[in-house]
Amino acid sequence: MNVVAFFHAYKFTHFAEANIQKTQHAKDLSLLDKLTTLIFGINNPRPTNKIFPAQPYQKVVLRSSQNIECWHIKIPNSKGTVVLFHGYSGNKSLMLDKSDEFIKLGYSTFLVDFIGTGGSAGNQTTIGFREAQDVKASLDYLSQQQEKNVILFGTSMGAAAILKAADAYSIQPAAAILECPFGSMYQTTCARFRQMQVPCFPMANLLVLWGGVQNGFWAYGHNPQEYARKVDFPVLLLYGEKDLEVSREETKQIFANLNGKKLLRTYPEAGHENYLNRYKQEWLQDISGFLNETIVTD
Repeated sequence: MNVVAFFHAYKFTHFAEANIQKTQHAKDLSLLDKLTTLIFGINNPRPTNKIFPAQPYQKVVLRSSQNIECWHIKIPNSKGTVVLFHGYSGNKSLMLDKSDEFIKLGYSTFLVDFIGTGGSAGNQTTIGFREAQDVKASLDYLSQQQEKNVILFGTSMGAAAILKAADAYSIQPAAAILECPFGSMYQTTCARFRQMQVPCFPMANLLVLWGGVQNGFWAYGHNPQEYARKVDFPVLLLYGEKDLEVSREETKQIFANLNGKKLLRTYPEAGHENYLNRYKQEWLQDISGFLNETIVTD
């Protein structure tokens, strides 16, 4: 069982060649596909950027734990800069739809490929742990560029990375918008087993153990809900009430632990997904209202 768990953990945290077929979401797998996945692990192709900004942009390469590639989209007379961090097995091109909305609201944007994805170096992911260094590197760069009103935006793993950066580096953005961060590494691993209708114990425990060992950190200590205690800047927390990957209790705990100005908004029929798909107007209202109340512009 340890051998199987070790193999699964490696495939979950290391990307393969970009041309292989990605394993479907657990809820969409047939019984045979679920059995195959349980035995051989997931197919996890390296995320690649397939679309590019419609606006003029600057490609920026930053040094983090490895080199990371970013797109800086500057607009005249901007109110600030929103830094966008994608989720697990994502890339910055998947954040362009949200970038476009922030631009319409009067903000420049800075889109980041985490280590192992898109134009960045490497082929592994640590599910938000080491990606926190990418968050810090982005903030440091924008500070050096004397950008004002820097807002962090993260979805799922991206939100977890922001919380980890607050804990590890005491970052101080003007504000943060967090979409569906998970409460702990163990909880998010268990959620994937539940979706496949498989007991969490003992495989989830072994996956967390070996995943951490392979990637050089104690994965049982990777707990965004605890990192939230170090957050004293304004936060808008967003959650889909039908999310099967992050529980309502995890979201409540993260919200309770935040120590700055905070606001929680939920979307009744949304799962672990892009909220623009079904709740665009509500999302825009929540985002613009929060930014208008939080960000002071000249």
